[in-house]
Amino acid sequence: MRTRKIILPIAVFLVLLGLVMVIARPRVLHNSADCRNHSEALCRDTAEHTENENRQSPKSDEHSHEHEEVVKLKETTIREFGIEIEQAGGGKIGTHIILPAEIAVNSDKKAHIVPRVPGVVRSVAKNLGDNVRAGEVLAVIHSRELTDFKAAYLAAKEKLTLAQTMFEREKKLWEEKITAEQEYLNAKRDLADAQIGIRSAEQKLHALGFSEDYLKNLPNSPEESFIVYEITAPIDGTIVEKHITLGEVLKDDSEPFIIADLRDVWVNVTIHQKNLHRVKQGQKAVIAAEHIKDQGVVGYVGSIVDENTRTSLARIILPNEQGQWHPGTFATARIYVEEADCAIVVPKDSVVTLENRSVVFIPTGEGFEAQTVQLGRINDEYAEITAGLEPGRKYVARGAFTIKSEMTKSAGSPCGGH
Repeated sequence: MRTRKIILPIAVFLVLLGLVMVIARPRVLHNSADCRNHSEALCRDTAEHTENENRQSPKSDEHSHEHEEVVKLKETTIREFGIEIEQAGGGKIGTHIILPAEIAVNSDKKAHIVPRVPGVVRSVAKNLGDNVRAGEVLAVIHSRELTDFKAAYLAAKEKLTLAQTMFEREKKLWEEKITAEQEYLNAKRDLADAQIGIRSAEQKLHALGFSEDYLKNLPNSPEESFIVYEITAPIDGTIVEKHITLGEVLKDDSEPFIIADLRDVWVNVTIHQKNLHRVKQGQKAVIAAEHIKDQGVVGYVGSIVDENTRTSLARIILPNEQGQWHPGTFATARIYVEEADCAIVVPKDSVVTLENRSVVFIPTGEGFEAQTVQLGRINDEYAEITAGLEPGRKYVARGAFTIKSEMTKSAGSPCGGH
């Protein structure tokens, strides 16, 4: 009885232990399967991550540039952005210096108008800024002195006529032995004096601007016109200064008008003494001011240095038919002091910087590919290519910045493409 009491609890314990083991065994197996499944997924993720890293980290820089630095653009986009393709070729690169300059009136085509006789202003026909033609009346003055000049001319003309008549009469009488030779000689002397007098009177009126035809018609002109003096334009041009008002008294040395022919202008360039030896006649120059640019040639270089400013002067003449250049405007002069022949010359804007490299874009079947190049001489317009671009190879001459922008957008896109 006592033995039975001991065995029964032991049997119950064993049974319970067996049940616990049976129940616990599937749980352990299930956890092991989960572990294997998790390990396989982790391995797959790692492999994919490694593969992605391998794709993102190419084996060489060359393959990286080839993959990342090609942009495909539609034909409509190429036309819209004005992308131009040219063949690489040689040219000249000029090194230059930039100097301050000022646009000025061409003094060789500038006229200071003076009345030549004093008088009172009776009418003013032209104003500041008006365009005038040579011979056109600018103003009219009344001059008492002018009346004296014209009267002296008419008197000399009458005296000449009388002296000519007397000379012919005395000559005839002397030849017929009717009068003495002295009478003939006196008449000849009076004729010479009259001729001198008429020439003097004519020259005075010519100096005032009166033509030969005007003098011929003067004896038939009304007397009231003797006081009238017309101030006329000596050249074609524009009135750039006006100093005359109605009713004022003008002196014979005053300047009521200044006329300038503005169809070309001077560019006065200031040259510091350190650059004076570099600037020479015949050198090409580009003149730039606000929103305007033009090309010219150095026509004059001063040989004297100002003792105060230590500068000299160079001069360039620019055409100004459209009136685009305004005298008094400040400008800059880019003077090309030397030129060099280069095997490959491209527009400066066709070269862009990409990852600290200078590149040009080459059209290929895949799109526009960035080609690394080495630069030589550079100025504001052109650049020399010393390596990376062969003669005859097509490249993007205009629109490189647009392609670079599209490439940057493609690189930054989450989908990794344009």
